[in-house]
Amino acid sequence: MTEALTVEPTAPGRRHVPERPPLLAVGVMIWLGSELMFFSGLFAAYFTIRAHSATWPLLDGKHLDLIQAGIFSVVLIASSPTFQMGVWAQERGERSKARWWIAISFLMGLAFIANTLYEWHDFASSGHGPALNAYWSLFFIMTGIHGLHVTLGLVAMIFLSGRMRGSAGDPGETNVYQAVGYYWHFVDFMWIGIFSCLFLLKTG
Repeated sequence: MTEALTVEPTAPGRRHVPERPPLLAVGVMIWLGSELMFFSGLFAAYFTIRAHSATWPLLDGKHLDLIQAGIFSVVLIASSPTFQMGVWAQERGERSKARWWIAISFLMGLAFIANTLYEWHDFASSGHGPALNAYWSLFFIMTGIHGLHVTLGLVAMIFLSGRMRGSAGDPGETNVYQAVGYYWHFVDFMWIGIFSCLFLLKTG
């Protein structure tokens, strides 16, 4: 004899917290673990090359605009709590607010990507491309790989926003929102390390 299980809808304004992590969240966390190992390899390569260089960084006369890079770094990092605000709004059933938080986080991430492309153009047009020396190779590789991850996060936000169109949601909507949030927090956290290596650790 079986008992029918009923799921009570989440009351408006009250967060829905599942009893156990959904499979999607577990899968994303495992995938992010492999991504962490990948970025760890990038950092290991950076510090190995830097340790064998007599002078670091090898800017070859080019000035790094720490203020501009710092501003857009803050913009990207600030998009992490804005996206988390959207996750909490979604868990409370406030789908309209959740969509707004996606839009805000998306624009912040897009601004960061635009600045990265501007920096690439500025450096490459002045002869400071990835083929110049070890530092510039690492600069373009590390910012390029990270920029690709940010772009993938922005694409995920677009699909998430499309899924959330309309007044009625679907059962897996919150889980997808949370999974995108995990990824976005990871991308922002990785940039802290990359920014520190490329812009702050200037003496070796």
